Amino acid sequence: MYLKANFAILEQILRTVYIKQPSQFKSYIRVGRLLYYALILFMIEAWFYWIKIVNAYYESSTPWVLFWIWSFMFSFIHIFLVLADGWSRFQNYKRAKDQFFIHGFNKKIANTYIGSKCQRMAAEVAAEELGIVQEVKAYYIQAGVKWYHYVPYFMIKEPLFLIKKKFWSRTFLEKHYIPKFDYNQLQLELKS
Repeated sequence: MYLKANFAILEQILRTVYIKQPSQFKSYIRVGRLLYYALILFMIEAWFYWIKIVNAYYESSTPWVLFWIWSFMFSFIHIFLVLADGWSRFQNYKRAKDQFFIHGFNKKIANTYIGSKCQRMAAEVAAEELGIVQEVKAYYIQAGVKWYHYVPYFMIKEPLFLIKKKFWSRTFLEKHYIPKFDYNQLQLELKS
């Protein structure tokens, strides 16, 4: 078992040497790209609703002012939720990358991130940077994940997810994860 784990580490190191490691910022954007598209839409939507609030205020239409304020608040709050979700997915990415680097492809690790499209994207980006993305994608296909599965599975299984502590901690408040390896530095050292 110990020898197998060390071989997996050596294999990952060798793969990592040949795959250029991107900057943390680039990985951060790649992990949450769908979320950041949504962020842009929520910002545009909030701006649109703000204009509607101002117009309704000048027309002295209280019901419309209240309606547009409610709509604005919905979009405005989602801006922060999307940012928090992006942060949490980046923590998933860093953890998945360390786990895949240490253990190689492992179904248990991949299964940890199968719950939502954003978590799967975090695992896939981590796997791509380590050269094992095909194994991860093949496992997700084998597990029945389709490309259009955007809604997290727990939302379907547990309709009262909003009142669960686990939802809030895993979705928006993931703890800061400090990577065990500096992959860019490791790559430079191994290439020289």
